[in-house]
Amino acid sequence: MNRQDEKQKKEKSQSALNLALAAVAGQVGFVTLGIIAVALIGGLALDNQFGTKPMFTILLMIASVPVTVVLMFRIVRAATSQIKPSVNSETTTEENNRE
Repeated sequence: MNRQDEKQKKEKSQSALNLALAAVAGQVGFVTLGIIAVALIGGLALDNQFGTKPMFTILLMIASVPVTVVLMFRIVRAATSQIKPSVNSETTTEENNRE
């Protein structure tokens, strides 16, 4: 009975971790999409304003890459700092290794 409870707790914690990772991936995806959209729309608007067809669009799209990478890093770092390792999983692993 005790092993079943431990197994259910482990499955619940794994499920919660998977949901958290999916949420982080979703956040990163939307932030990336948003930055690219702003760079594209801004570049097209500036090109239209100044009559320089692809120049500002290309420059802003290239400039959006490092901005996206930095923001992705910050989002992932903030999310991983909130993940706390389970003490029970380490204990359970040690107990299983003894047997």
